[in-house]
Amino acid sequence: MSALNIKKGATSHSAYDLRDHHPEAVRSHTLAVMVDNEAGVLARVIGLFSGRGYNIDSLTVAEVDHKGHRSRITVVTRGTEAVIDQIKAQLGRIVPVHEVIDLTVESTPVERELALFKVRGTGDKRVEALRLADIFRANVVDSTLESFVFEITGTPEKIDAFADLMRPLGLIDVARTGVAALPRGV
Repeated sequence: MSALNIKKGATSHSAYDLRDHHPEAVRSHTLAVMVDNEAGVLARVIGLFSGRGYNIDSLTVAEVDHKGHRSRITVVTRGTEAVIDQIKAQLGRIVPVHEVIDLTVESTPVERELALFKVRGTGDKRVEALRLADIFRANVVDSTLESFVFEITGTPEKIDAFADLMRPLGLIDVARTGVAALPRGV
């Protein structure tokens, strides 16, 4: 192997140990952000993520306190502990933000997602799609002679697994709500 093809950390061809001995784990975190329900708040929160190059894996927003005009933004993002701490601190400095909770740190949160799957199929593929939907406890919410629309709720992993099984059976469209989450216990 020539010197140009030496891979990072390959000690058999280099006098230097180039491996990172302190790698920080990038983990998925679910953040709950309580905000005033007013125009522009969501744009400011999302702007914080996009302006600093942080990715959002999932985002849900809904008013949870009608009298107090408060909304809950649930954001699933990935990063090292330092990056997540920085995101939480920056979110906390936005004026209409009342509270930022890292549900992943508190405990394993209860997470659910709703998805709709449109699956085209006839004959054996149609029967197999219905059988798998029954196993996954998905409901048929629309049916034609050529297709079904299934509604399924569960963890993001369950939704992904259902999608993987439906692809070879004729999956043609998917709509997902994003993760809604709450901490476990009291």
